[in-house]
Amino acid sequence: MIFALLKRKGKRNHDLLSVVSQSYLRGEDRGVKKAILMAVELRTMVLGHFLVISLALNAGLLYRNYCGGEHKSQNIFSFKSECKNSSSASTMAFLETNFQPSKPALSEVIDLDHGDPTMYERYWQQTGDRTTVVIPGWKFISYFSDVRSLCWFLEPEFASSVVRLHKLVGNAATDGRYIVVGTGSTQLFQAALYAVSPPNASEPISVVSAAPFYSSYPQITDFLRSGLYKWAGDARKFKRDAPYIELVTSPNNPDGLSRVAVVNRDRGVLVHDLAYYWPQYTPISSPPADHDIMLFTVSKSTGHAGTRLGWALVKDKETARKMTEFIVLTSIGVSKESQLRAAKILQVISDSHEQRGIFDEGEAFFEHKYHHMARRWKQLRAAVEKSKLFRLPEFPHGKCEFSGRTFALQPAFAWLKCEGDTEDCEAFLRGHKVLTRSGKHFGESTRHVRISMLPRDEVFDQFTERLASITSLPLPSPSST
Repeated sequence: MIFALLKRKGKRNHDLLSVVSQSYLRGEDRGVKKAILMAVELRTMVLGHFLVISLALNAGLLYRNYCGGEHKSQNIFSFKSECKNSSSASTMAFLETNFQPSKPALSEVIDLDHGDPTMYERYWQQTGDRTTVVIPGWKFISYFSDVRSLCWFLEPEFASSVVRLHKLVGNAATDGRYIVVGTGSTQLFQAALYAVSPPNASEPISVVSAAPFYSSYPQITDFLRSGLYKWAGDARKFKRDAPYIELVTSPNNPDGLSRVAVVNRDRGVLVHDLAYYWPQYTPISSPPADHDIMLFTVSKSTGHAGTRLGWALVKDKETARKMTEFIVLTSIGVSKESQLRAAKILQVISDSHEQRGIFDEGEAFFEHKYHHMARRWKQLRAAVEKSKLFRLPEFPHGKCEFSGRTFALQPAFAWLKCEGDTEDCEAFLRGHKVLTRSGKHFGESTRHVRISMLPRDEVFDQFTERLASITSLPLPSPSST
């Protein structure tokens, strides 16, 4: 439409200019010629305004069609030019989404399949500009962050923020460790498999994890069909007298329990996934975790899944070097913008505990999120008790060396079991418009499902209301009787 308008505009102006030229040639009256010139200018101005309006209308239609009309009331493009907490005199413009979710209707599907940590959104909204980062356009042009470092794309500011946070919480040893940064813990998991697999073995090394294991482990392990390693299933069933890699997730995804290695044989290598080993989910024990390879991620520690950033604490220099090599070969490093943003977020978390005077009461991050998770687990258990059709695991209590309180585990996922005659719990809940992940993906029975405990408050409230209302099983179909 825009191009047609330009074409018509150009043709009409050309015709008018022809009239003016002919009038000059014929020697017509100067007043007539002046009027014609004014008409040309007026028409050009009007058509210019129409062009601007047309552009705006088209942009609006494209945006409405793209979003499907779901965000009509949201202020999606809001630009600010100053950051109050920035030490730089530079100004910036950044994209800010003013999201105000509405409570889902009873007829809507509630998706708790993925562990999308939107529960954290409100807390970070309330912190205001404390975590705002200003990045001038000339920054981060180079691939390199610190050429003296083994992981040369690791931003020093991010590395120091990681060390500071671990020392504050006391959940992992950092002295004498190499830090390897990755695009989420998924890339670091793949890098660890590459680093510890024998390069010249006659067959791929077996990769195992005790069931119920993280549902993505089999897919990630076998996705590239590597000749170095292959998925070998439940660690409890691994009986081969051969080298192996055991993945130890603690607290475990999906059931939330603390884990230790199961196989415990010679020629084994352990990789510890500690994504959920933070004091909002579990008591932090003493001394700090001290394993050969420990994986962490910002997605479950701070809630910033979209930042796509994780880190590994590695004892052995050669293992860290090979992990770095894998990341270089697959993505030539890791986004510096993500690292700088994550560094700022981790700094604010540490500040909220170490500098209480400049934070309001209840703003300390782990304190706030501990109470948030405690409320959710209490709410979920009440719904399960009212329904009578489901069962949740009972968790042991432990003293948290970080907070000083004694409490039971309150994991990021609920490992829910359907009672009675329900064999397929995932299908049963899907019939009630609740999407979960079946236990079969975790190496367990279909009577179990994994449910995310981390959606927005409105979604979680709706879920527990719906779960509590499910008080009877469906009648058997005539064909089954």
